[in-house]
Amino acid sequence: MQPKALDGKVAVVTGASRGIGRAIAERFGQEGARVVVNYRADGAAAEDVVRSVADSGSQALAVQADISTSAGVAQLVEAAVERFGGVDILVNNAGVHIAKPFLETTEAEWEQTVAVNLTGPYLCAKAVAPIMLEAGKGTIINISSNSALYHPSAMRFTEDTTTKAGVNGLTKALALALGPAISVNAICPGWIRTDMLEEIDPETHAAILAETALARWGTPDDVASAAVFLASSEAAFITGELLIVSGGRGMH
Repeated sequence: MQPKALDGKVAVVTGASRGIGRAIAERFGQEGARVVVNYRADGAAAEDVVRSVADSGSQALAVQADISTSAGVAQLVEAAVERFGGVDILVNNAGVHIAKPFLETTEAEWEQTVAVNLTGPYLCAKAVAPIMLEAGKGTIINISSNSALYHPSAMRFTEDTTTKAGVNGLTKALALALGPAISVNAICPGWIRTDMLEEIDPETHAAILAETALARWGTPDDVASAAVFLASSEAAFITGELLIVSGGRGMH
């Protein structure tokens, strides 16, 4: 039997109960990784992901933790080490999106977005880095956004765009700080078919597709495929990079 891309690896995926995080967790399981499925509120959905990973022949563990706090991150990483003995891959996927015009957002919403989207990846990386450094290897993948590069919205997502730009900077800084043992990269998805698309009106839908070279919405599996690549030995000489998965949106 041909070895799978992530055989023997332990992966922690934050915000993995739905959407992109779920797709990454399931694909990692299919590729042989043991997966820690982090969630904040929906335990039933997280356990469903655990079952899906088990059905693919791998092992998974659901862990409730607020990754915007150091206590929550410590709880998550300790659970991973206790169950699986270490952490080889970290995917910082958990995020919040404030879909309101800038002048209508509150300071509390800004602080929440910064805490989850930027402080969370910082804390998670800081928690797993000593484990990876002791092992002499590791991979960190941050889920950023194409909006932080090409398409900030004048009407929505000011907080999301700003924090994801911070994630891009964090990615490059960590690649330098943690190399050569640990590779750190980011995936910058374009518009992906998740719950967030339900908030977009038909006119905006049409405009987005018109600006997308491949003329379709991305899927969570499109992002998961990129994550498998970056977590595998195929990406062994790649670090500090931003991998855009947007169907060509941003070239206009």
